[in-house]
Amino acid sequence: MKCVALSLMLCALLSMSNAQCYSKALKPGMTHCQDDTDMTWHAVGSNWRNSECMDCSCSGCCAAYSTPRSFPDDCVSVFDPVACEYKVFKRNNPTVQCMIFGAVGK
Repeated sequence: MKCVALSLMLCALLSMSNAQCYSKALKPGMTHCQDDTDMTWHAVGSNWRNSECMDCSCSGCCAAYSTPRSFPDDCVSVFDPVACEYKVFKRNNPTVQCMIFGAVGK
C-alpha cells in the first residue's frame, strides 16, 4: 500500500513541474548574455520576452503561456503568437469562446 501511495505522490509532483522551461549556466564575471532565439544581448539580472513567447533571463527561459489540455470536444485551441496565449473557441463558430478545464505550463 505504501508503494501505491508513493507512486501517486510522485506522479502528482511530476505533473506540477514545468516542462516548458530550460536553464543555462552563468559564467563568473558575465555582464551580458545572448538570447538563443533572437540573438539579442541582455544585461545579467534583466528579464525579457523573446519572439517565441518565452520569458527569459540570463539563467534560462520558460514559456509565457499555458497550453490547454482539457476542453469540450466541439472546441479547438489556436495559439495567438502576438498575445502569447492559446484561445479556445467553438469549431464551427470562432466568436464563441469555450471553457478550459485543464492546462499545462506557465
